Amino acid sequence: MTIIAQATTNTSPQDDSLIPRRILFSNPEKANATISPDGTMIAFLAPVNGVLNVWVAHNTDLSHAKPVTNEKKRDIRNYFWTYNNQYLGYAQDKDGDENLHLYFVNLKSKKIKDLTPFPKVRADIIKASINHPNEILIGLNRRNSEWHDVYRLNITSGKINLIEENNQFSDFIADEDLNLRIAQKPTDENSPGFYFKNQKTGQWQFYERVPFEDALTTFFLNFNQDGSIAYKIDSQGQDTAALYAYSFITGKKTLLAKDIKADINGVLFHPTHLYPQAWASEYTKIAWTILDRDLIKDFSYLKNAYAADFNIIDRSLADDKWIVQYYSDTKPARFYLYERNPKTGMPLKLTFLFTTLQSFEKLPLVPMRPVIIKSRDGLDLISYLTLPKSAPTNKQNIPTKPLPMVLLVHGGPWARDSWGLSRYAQWLANRGYAVLSVNYRGSTGLGKAFLNAGNKEWAGKMHNDLIDTVTWAVKEKIADPKKIAIMGGSYGGYATLVGLTFTPDTFACGVSIVGPSNLITLIKSVPPYWKPDIALFKKRVGDIDTEDGRKLLQERSPLTFANRIKKPLLILQGEHDPRVSRAEADQLVNSMKEKSIPVTYVLYHDEGHGFLREPNQISSNAIIEQFLADNLNGRAEKITDDFEGANFSILEGKDYIRSLRQDNNH
Repeated sequence: MTIIAQATTNTSPQDDSLIPRRILFSNPEKANATISPDGTMIAFLAPVNGVLNVWVAHNTDLSHAKPVTNEKKRDIRNYFWTYNNQYLGYAQDKDGDENLHLYFVNLKSKKIKDLTPFPKVRADIIKASINHPNEILIGLNRRNSEWHDVYRLNITSGKINLIEENNQFSDFIADEDLNLRIAQKPTDENSPGFYFKNQKTGQWQFYERVPFEDALTTFFLNFNQDGSIAYKIDSQGQDTAALYAYSFITGKKTLLAKDIKADINGVLFHPTHLYPQAWASEYTKIAWTILDRDLIKDFSYLKNAYAADFNIIDRSLADDKWIVQYYSDTKPARFYLYERNPKTGMPLKLTFLFTTLQSFEKLPLVPMRPVIIKSRDGLDLISYLTLPKSAPTNKQNIPTKPLPMVLLVHGGPWARDSWGLSRYAQWLANRGYAVLSVNYRGSTGLGKAFLNAGNKEWAGKMHNDLIDTVTWAVKEKIADPKKIAIMGGSYGGYATLVGLTFTPDTFACGVSIVGPSNLITLIKSVPPYWKPDIALFKKRVGDIDTEDGRKLLQERSPLTFANRIKKPLLILQGEHDPRVSRAEADQLVNSMKEKSIPVTYVLYHDEGHGFLREPNQISSNAIIEQFLADNLNGRAEKITDDFEGANFSILEGKDYIRSLRQDNNH
């Protein structure tokens, strides 16, 4: 075991006040700042009557900013500028169904239009171009729910023109002239094929077949300005995914950057020439490396300006103004406007814009420490440990007394946990729990060998990794073996159900948020536009089309072993979840009821795969907090107005949570 970062010994419980849930889980005061392409306006997200909307300031003084959208129910989480500087675009679905529509707001007239007003159709953005500021390429599965045809959308007129009827490709890359140039075709072997489009004949021509082992770590990013070079992340012939340039003139592939410990997971491109200037990889923490010497002065200045890590969020086309985000594990993110001389690269000015969570500034937040834990078969599991502020620790930063612990399992599973400010980790640590997050095998960013070690290991070696981290925490006397909870969403919810069925004596309780219980019905119920990629599940989870595959899926499904559950279980589900349908929760709950096994089941009526609305986040976490307090004896804030504005029903087991027995509202 290796602890990467050390913290000072903590023996000051007087700073360990109970942080209100409404502070921890309310929407940020401001977030996600960007700059208009011409550098004259700054946009950001901020609440309007409790719902996140887009605001715009016509200069750097954000006090004069005004909202330009009027969403009243579901937060806007992401938005984008159009290159004509006249519109902002954003995507919204209905109650979490993921059938995204594209909305555009005219900044002059303030009118908002849904430019893809098609029911049960998902719109995806393929390309926005500097060369065509009034148009974008989008994909719509309007003709066939499984495939996205490609359309050219005129933002100013709203006209949509079909440019490619598609019955075979799952992804497209276009150049700055909005010409489709590269396409990815899924295969039954999950060995995707890349095709290049002949610009003279319009025919797609095969380029390469990517081996199954490299399928999730090999993909094209974009083109340079003149379309002569395509940039690619590629792991073929090596363990970690590196950055390459492919020349359409010479046909050569040139290595630009590589990290032997982690995949490249971020590339900073020049705003107009579109060549890579810096790249990032993440082993225990994100690290940036400069490719273009023109950025040396900028990075040096920004690194020394504020004591925190930073990311470049956005840049004006003239490259004279940047939006910079500073972040850490114990402070909320801070956004700045950085002004520079684009000709000399000399820094000029750094202006503070806002803190995302101003209310967090004086909270008793605690460090998140990277920890490397060995699995039983020798893999390095990059994990993150957060301890309560009130817990005295020794010189090795180990609690002097074992603590109740929550094992937080990330979703995906083809994703990863990262270092930084985690609301969940801070919340649980504040309630008295040690919090441990682990990048189990199958997690991304740590090389293809580690990723592929998770193939067909759902509820197998992937679960062993989780148990190994629990064993480590107990051995190190961090965790009380009788007071360990497992909790997570999506795959993390599945891992919770696996924990209570496959290892029923390990955990004191579990919280499953939108977690699948039956892998066969999970695969059968995926959204239509996921079906071209169903080979991903066949090769990495289990093949539903073969007898042996179905047997494996059944053997790895918590529903099969529901009778083993003997510890308290809390299930939270979104009614409109298109990925993990409500049936996944219903069938497990019904099975447990038939066997007279206690379970608490909470259904959110206006949510999908995870809970987006602020009232639903606050209420669900209030329920989780009471559940954990009942079973781990941690601290809990009394429920008062936490359910106000939320839309849920407790369908089963209300009486199993002490604080809810007297509540008659749900």
